Amino acid sequence: MAEPQNGRGALVAGGLAAILASTCCLGPLLLITLGFSGAWIGNLTVLEPYRPLFIGAALVALFFAWRRIYRPTQACKPGEVCAVPQVRGTYKLIFWIVAALVLVALGFPYVLPLFY
Repeated sequence: MAEPQNGRGALVAGGLAAILASTCCLGPLLLITLGFSGAWIGNLTVLEPYRPLFIGAALVALFFAWRRIYRPTQACKPGEVCAVPQVRGTYKLIFWIVAALVLVALGFPYVLPLFY
């Protein structure tokens, strides 16, 4: 039996891609802020070349999640998850949190030089 299309998979994929996109820049800064130090932190930028791919994947996943989450309730069949207002509200909240993470991943390289 097929799982109902409610946007959850695309939302999870967007969140994961946003976290991966920001690990190359935000990870070392977070470790230094927590008190970890050492030359090995410089090796955490290994994911930097893949950052545009992760951001692209996050934007595509967010688009599909937005399409599913913000579709009219008339498109939902009675009894589906998307017809429950509380679930729709929760998905919308999670969607905007993930969108904020993607925004941080997009803007972090431009804001980061201000801290050095």
